Amino acid sequence: MESKNLLHQRLRDCGFAIEKDEIFTSLSAARDLITKQQYRPFFILDDKAMEDFEGIPTEDPNAVVLGLAPEKFTEEYMNRAFRLIKEKNAALIAIHKAKYYQKKDGLHVGPGFYAAGLEAVANVEAKVVGKPNKLFFQMALESLGNVDFSSAVMIGDDVDDDVIGAISAGMHGILVKTGKFRSGDERKVQNVAESFVEAVDMIIENKV
Repeated sequence: MESKNLLHQRLRDCGFAIEKDEIFTSLSAARDLITKQQYRPFFILDDKAMEDFEGIPTEDPNAVVLGLAPEKFTEEYMNRAFRLIKEKNAALIAIHKAKYYQKKDGLHVGPGFYAAGLEAVANVEAKVVGKPNKLFFQMALESLGNVDFSSAVMIGDDVDDDVIGAISAGMHGILVKTGKFRSGDERKVQNVAESFVEAVDMIIENKV
């Protein structure tokens, strides 16, 4: 939902000693795909994410790029996306297919809902660049110096896209009971922690 610069600052504000080049997001993966395929996207992204796509041409779009953009989940945006895909054969690129996300007032429908709708009405299959796509995990590990899948651990609050997605790709996974976690999710996976801190302790203590 937000650019690498904004995410880096937010992580630093939380106390993480992390460099910007250590961060790999689904937006990074999307930009790589757009550049390689020479796509000219119609972006349905939050304004806070657009910094990561500076310099990408958007005239005469031949692709629709859909991410977490609640302010743009409107009939106007979806109709334009549908017409580009259906009438102009534009590609549909999903930043990720999260079904829902957490806000202070509770769960909200995520971009996966809208991606699935566009797939259905336009009879196409979206190219998913983020979780739970195995290629996303692979690209993230490569950005860290070709870390092996079997030695990597995914910590997340989304039991399906974060944890099971990582495990399916060959990584280890820890589900944290924060954010979008809901009672019952813990029955789907082996490793569960009350918090991010506890998950890190599990890794340090070789409990994963």
